[in-house]
Amino acid sequence: MRRTIFRRALGALLLLTGLASASVVSAAPSCTVIPEYMRRYLRDHVRYHELTPELEKRSIENHLRRLDSSRTLMTQVEYEQLAASIDGIFDSIKRGNCRPLTDLHKKLVRSHEYAAKFVKGYVDRDDYAIDETAELTLDPEDRGRPKTAAERDDLLRLLVHFQMSTYVSNGTELAEAKKKLVGRYERRFRRFLEIKPDEIYAAFMDAFATALDPHSNYLSPKVLEDFRIGMSLSLEGIGVALSEQDGYAVAERIIPGGAAEKHGMLKPKDKIIGVTKDNGEFVDIIDMPLRDAVSLIRGKAGTTVGLTILRQGETIETFNIEIVRDKIDLSEQAASLRFEEKEYDGQTYKLAILELPSFYGDQDPSKRQCTEDVARLLRQVNQEKADGLLLDLSRNGGGLLQHAVTISGYFIREGEIVGIEDSRGHRQILADGDEKILYRGPMVVHTSRVSASASEILAGAMKDYARAVIVGDDHTFGKGTVQTVSPLPGNNGALKVTTALFFRPGGKSTQHSGVNADVVLPSVLASDDYGEKHQRFSLEAQTTTPFLGTQVNSPLPAKRWNPVKVATLMTLAKNSEKRVTASADFDEVREQLAKVKSGQGKIRVDEIMKRRQKEADEGGTGADKDASTPQLAEALRVLSDLVNLSRSQNTAIHASSPPTS
Repeated sequence: MRRTIFRRALGALLLLTGLASASVVSAAPSCTVIPEYMRRYLRDHVRYHELTPELEKRSIENHLRRLDSSRTLMTQVEYEQLAASIDGIFDSIKRGNCRPLTDLHKKLVRSHEYAAKFVKGYVDRDDYAIDETAELTLDPEDRGRPKTAAERDDLLRLLVHFQMSTYVSNGTELAEAKKKLVGRYERRFRRFLEIKPDEIYAAFMDAFATALDPHSNYLSPKVLEDFRIGMSLSLEGIGVALSEQDGYAVAERIIPGGAAEKHGMLKPKDKIIGVTKDNGEFVDIIDMPLRDAVSLIRGKAGTTVGLTILRQGETIETFNIEIVRDKIDLSEQAASLRFEEKEYDGQTYKLAILELPSFYGDQDPSKRQCTEDVARLLRQVNQEKADGLLLDLSRNGGGLLQHAVTISGYFIREGEIVGIEDSRGHRQILADGDEKILYRGPMVVHTSRVSASASEILAGAMKDYARAVIVGDDHTFGKGTVQTVSPLPGNNGALKVTTALFFRPGGKSTQHSGVNADVVLPSVLASDDYGEKHQRFSLEAQTTTPFLGTQVNSPLPAKRWNPVKVATLMTLAKNSEKRVTASADFDEVREQLAKVKSGQGKIRVDEIMKRRQKEADEGGTGADKDASTPQLAEALRVLSDLVNLSRSQNTAIHASSPPTS
């Protein structure tokens, strides 16, 4: 029958979160086992099954990019020469020879040594002063590699002014800032010098894995340990999912219930460029390995960490925040319900807002499960006789697949929810087999670009079955892939590989395009650099044969829910567009988005230097969080319109029904 349960091999962990893992590696296996690990990647990957010239090129490109993420160590000519030196690396590895990788490392050691000596010589000059007119293009992709050694030196000088201004703006005296910066480059040189061969092999293994797609990784033993910690809700820290991008630690997702979310100032896409420790010492973390940066940010609950943030808009702004570390509070990450009385056009509506930040749960049935929490809250919605329900998935980055399927089933009678298709075309369907409908009233699903993976499955099913109206950002994150993590024997870490794709009941994949909103609202996240399709080497979207259920609604009139008609969607979108166009709040959102899109990616040193005085004038950088957003307010207004249209539809149905006796 259509009800099937998706199982993975023993020892593998199924992952449904929206973000690519950090590309940090340490402590890895020997060269001789690399060919076998590569064969396993190609055996299990959903798309790639043989080593092609394109994959080889991508792997080399990934490896060199990570060795020089800031593009300050190699000129373009040197980059091309180094790439050519390992052009035949895959043939060498097959023969058990990884020497080209270690030789490449030795050449980069000399580049690090040169940079350390250059910086020391530059700032130790008696006439050195920070050039406040200096302007730096932040994104290494945009500025490209230096064409000559002279251009490389000029770029190093620019970076020195930028880095020195960051120290000084955080209260460090110039002489002390010089010592810290010189020490930083010397430590980077020594750290690179001391890298062991197995760590070099691990780095190349991960470069190969991420050439397949952005979510496949090689997890060395230490990184696997970090990965497991990150999956634990008891993690102490600030509650932020970080990734490394071009030498920066970037906030990918603010974890619901964490300290950063409570603080309210840190936003997705912010770059953390410095950390102030408990003793007041400021540490510049640009180009620092992500694992080391994370270690600085983590800490015991109740302690304070200072962060220097770089945010890109029309201009580049930097500012300091202080966050009190805490454990992620499961009660705050759990599903929650509140009711709001709204009056629109002379009518009063009682609207229920059910927020589900993640699809949390545990294999231990005695532990808290989101399925049980949501079921309980939906019963409360019915008891309170709410006119309509807004299911808020706008902060939901994913979670347990089966829980997303179960909760989807609360709103329909029974039917297929998601298809999972592997590289061989084998498709398994997860379906709701419980005929009970927990809520059958008017429903809006509120989504955003943050909504990813498992939340896209729920939203996609509701859209395909015309069960709810999707309101929010233009589309969700767009991650429609499944990863498995398979531990390796001998404490050699684990392979994380993308093994399958998700498909909605209508046959569409959530990959890249996600779930499109029926009613689109302006959002600052609707930029070209946020979402799956903007990640390097992300897999293309596919389609499959639709598998829509035929018994999703009840045959009994008293137990049916009203399918959302196309005409209803058009009316809702038209009414919303009028309100949004006339809204001052959305004018501000549009202005913010325009600033982000028009930003040139450059920062002047004097902008950093002015920050300190500005913060003093404004009385610090305390939290400024407001749970109410224009998007949520408009989503509620759309819900009230849907309630009205549903009432009209019910009245028409009853009026056309024959009398009974």
